[in-house]
Amino acid sequence: MTVTKTLARSVRLRVFWRSLFIQAGYNPRGQQSLGLTYALLPALKALYPDPRAEGEAVQRHLATTFNTHPYVATAMVGGILHHEERIARGEAPPASAQHFKASLMGPLAALGDGFFWFSLRPACGALSAALYPWLGVWCALLFLVLFNAVHVTARARFFLLGYRHGDGIVAHLSRANISRWGERLRAVAAASAGALAAYLSVVFANRSGLSVPLLTGACLLIAVLSFAVAVGRGARWAALYGSALLAIVAGALQ
Repeated sequence: MTVTKTLARSVRLRVFWRSLFIQAGYNPRGQQSLGLTYALLPALKALYPDPRAEGEAVQRHLATTFNTHPYVATAMVGGILHHEERIARGEAPPASAQHFKASLMGPLAALGDGFFWFSLRPACGALSAALYPWLGVWCALLFLVLFNAVHVTARARFFLLGYRHGDGIVAHLSRANISRWGERLRAVAAASAGALAAYLSVVFANRSGLSVPLLTGACLLIAVLSFAVAVGRGARWAALYGSALLAIVAGALQ
């Protein structure tokens, strides 16, 4: 019986599509292992025509814990396909796919958290919120378009890099300089939030009859104090209560 040496494009597309739902099978025992195995299943069936060999391949992915950032997980799914092809051809031991997963789960999770959760999402949200005076409720749609366009494109790119380069994906991700892009996105988020705060302070001052320069200066002072409190150790509760007090005062003045 001939073993498939290279996965067909249609099979790779099915694996990528399934990898978008890797979180759907999250469980306390294997975490994302069930979702990962579900994503890999079309490829494992193609690579291992013998049901026994297929069962062994399924078992080695299902029995081990897998947990990383769901968006960057596509890089690992592609890399696992790269290794499974080599395993099916007899060029690598079955443990190679497990070693690949174990070595990259943590680093890629940190990379995904830093870029998608702490950079891209705040930037898209702050920029969309800053455009609310002109777009109205359509700014919510803008957020969805911006965020999903970037993260879906990134997931497809990660998958291709993992499939083509296997362990070499580390070097390619390093050259992509994702951390620098994260810094730029955080700068966009800060600038958008600052612009929105300035706009709202002027609008609020005009509606409440307060002095615009006075209210703007007070907002700036609160921002500086909040930053000082946030970077201080053991004092972040003060920023929380201060924000609540500010919201109460603002509501009372309306």
